[in-house]
Amino acid sequence: MGVPVTLSSPGRAVMTDLTHVRAATIAPDMGLDEARQTMIHQGVRLLFVVSEIPWMDGLITSTDLEGERPMQVINQRGIRYEDLTVADVMSPLGQLDAIDLDDLAHATVGKVVATLKHVGRRHMLVVQKGDDGQGPRVRGVFSQTQIERQLGKPIDVIETAGNFAEIRVSLAA
Repeated sequence: MGVPVTLSSPGRAVMTDLTHVRAATIAPDMGLDEARQTMIHQGVRLLFVVSEIPWMDGLITSTDLEGERPMQVINQRGIRYEDLTVADVMSPLGQLDAIDLDDLAHATVGKVVATLKHVGRRHMLVVQKGDDGQGPRVRGVFSQTQIERQLGKPIDVIETAGNFAEIRVSLAA
């Protein structure tokens, strides 16, 4: 991490590889203030939500903490902000977009940036096919902040909906 790159560098150069870097995690029953403090302490804007290792329940980002999700849950349930947990506002694993590690073989940083822009995401998971009938596992993550740091310039990403098919098309283009 932190290695200078260009838009023509291999896409994997900006992937945080979870086989080399320990993922920042939090339990789903933790409060939102604790999630915020964990992000600050670890210097990240994304936490993997894990109730039982090695299984991942989902992700929570700084956008989830600061966005409209907490207010929606407060209004729906009639509870206080202090009563919200990570599970209340996280993005469950089944709702997350991901890129297959194999699709990155020929992708450049420029393609990764274009994909993030196309699907309007600040973070995107990278998954690797499982061995011997096991399901895919999370291998890494792309972070807008990390890519900007390595490129030395900002990337403007606007939040919009996207799906795996769109991501795959964008990377293959």
